[in-house]
Amino acid sequence: MKQGFIKAAAATPRVTVADCRANGAEILRLIHEMEKEKAKLMVFPELSITGYTCGDLFLQRSLLDSAWETLLWLAGETKEVDALIFVGLPVRAFGKIYNGAAALNRGKILGIVPKTHLPNYNEFYEQRQFAAAEEAVEHIQVEGERIPFGAKLLFACRELGEFTVAAEICEDLWVPLPPSVSHAQAGAHIVVNLSASNAVAGKASYRRSLVAGQSARLVCGYVYASAGAGESTQDVVFSSQNMIVENGAVLAEGARFQDETVVSEIDVQRLADERQRLSTYPAARQEGYVRVPFDVKIEETVLTREFSENPFVPAKAEERVMRCEEILHIQALGLKKRMEHMHCQRAMVGLSGGLDSTLALLVIAKTFDLMGIERAKIHCVTMPCFGTTDRTYTNACRLSKCLGAKLTEVNIKAAVTQHFKDIGHDPQVHDVTYENSQARERTQVLMDMANQEGAVLVGTGDLSELALGWATYNGDHMSMYGVNGSVPKTLVRHLVRCYGENCEEAELREVLLDILDTPVSPELLPPKDGEIAQKTEDLVGPYELHDFFIYYMLRAGFSPKKIYRIACRTFAGIYEKEVILKWLKSFYRRFFAQQFKRSCIPDGPKVGSVALSPRGDLRMPSDASARVWLSELENIQ
Repeated sequence: MKQGFIKAAAATPRVTVADCRANGAEILRLIHEMEKEKAKLMVFPELSITGYTCGDLFLQRSLLDSAWETLLWLAGETKEVDALIFVGLPVRAFGKIYNGAAALNRGKILGIVPKTHLPNYNEFYEQRQFAAAEEAVEHIQVEGERIPFGAKLLFACRELGEFTVAAEICEDLWVPLPPSVSHAQAGAHIVVNLSASNAVAGKASYRRSLVAGQSARLVCGYVYASAGAGESTQDVVFSSQNMIVENGAVLAEGARFQDETVVSEIDVQRLADERQRLSTYPAARQEGYVRVPFDVKIEETVLTREFSENPFVPAKAEERVMRCEEILHIQALGLKKRMEHMHCQRAMVGLSGGLDSTLALLVIAKTFDLMGIERAKIHCVTMPCFGTTDRTYTNACRLSKCLGAKLTEVNIKAAVTQHFKDIGHDPQVHDVTYENSQARERTQVLMDMANQEGAVLVGTGDLSELALGWATYNGDHMSMYGVNGSVPKTLVRHLVRCYGENCEEAELREVLLDILDTPVSPELLPPKDGEIAQKTEDLVGPYELHDFFIYYMLRAGFSPKKIYRIACRTFAGIYEKEVILKWLKSFYRRFFAQQFKRSCIPDGPKVGSVALSPRGDLRMPSDASARVWLSELENIQ
């Protein structure tokens, strides 16, 4: 519950058709199993107390009475269960029979949600036994208490405002305008679906896409519980396909034909924050809805859901290849448009032999191919200075040759040394002036040479460096068009790797893989024994941590404590908690202190859901204090 994580569970009991007592006992058994997992939301399938396949037996008074008695028994047996529980049963009310979802909490029946859309086609004939839900919420008497009865019920947790739940039943999801649309607009952050969707070939993938799509469309959590073994196989078979989904992402899914209970944590705070962020998401309007309060204890939720170590990089190999190709194309199309607008047929790039300039050159090469311009009009400039190593220099030369680009070497040692004399700086003092003078000299050379040729100077800096301020102001910070500005370092690495592993040229593949194996460095300090002396990640921290922080701060809007919590879980066994905390504090300090650099970055294409352009995604004052964010981390042990 803390930080908005709600542990939800979807379970499929092994039903005995028409034996309510047996089914009630099986449901209770599963409730206690889910209780051990500390689930605060439990969902069972449609008509789970009776079984879905009772047919005309639903018209029998004995079955209806037994189902109701079992519901009352379940309510009494769950007085000590700290959860909101949904079970399905047939309900008599207002002279009709309804396919209902009953909500239980701490021994009470909170409300009953009747099914709105009753299928009466193919193998389904629910209108034969059941009536559809009416528009208005009514009340029924249950042991002397008035219980709300209707589709527009919003179950709201007293202890955590974002823990709001509404229900729909099976077919309700499959219609053009599902009740969950109205539920979400009324403020439900989680929708539960009690279902009995039968198994036919190809249906499972469609069902998954339907659930995930609705969750994404509504920016909600979606808990789907479906019938399985034990249902009558007279004409149909039920395979179960329990799912827990959050904003389009499937957090947990049970194996089909296994009747598995699935458990995961839905982040309702993130859902609420995302709705607030989306200006097109409507404000909550609860007209016609009855708000039903319930209680659960606020306690630390043990997280079982996974958070990717590399949130910017797809986990599946095939998806990763597709994503890399797509991003490279977006970058190239952005540069192509800029060059066409400038009536420019030439491009220039500073080539260091590092990851960022390598990716930039690959983008330029693709751009020229798209424009039908010979690659010989790409001009690469390598500018060795005090910190340049043979490895990076050689890789820069080999890379430009492999890609068919022109290469010029401009050694800037003499110019920088003269500059030190001009400003009275001791070259033995390897401070920020020593380092930045080199970066600014390189930028001046590139700008002037670009002017000479009428070329566009392509910037190479990536999103991670912009977030950390790891760029020299008016140095490598500046260009005429930055193709990597919205690409985080972890993704840069994967883009280069993907290109290298899938290219057919052996030499190009070899040089790209060696660049990948080279430590990330600005090479601004003299080498030690010919090796790189200045490793970026030793100075600013591991990029995989920083990219993780960037994603969950900017994309998810997580607080520092929440980021720390999930980072400790995600990187357990890789980084100690103390190390994570150290670099998280460093990240916030650097991020807030360096906004002035981001306020004037060059244009460049947005490729993902996180970007730092002051003209697009991040409108942030340069003088904002980090105190609120850092203070959260001060008392963490």
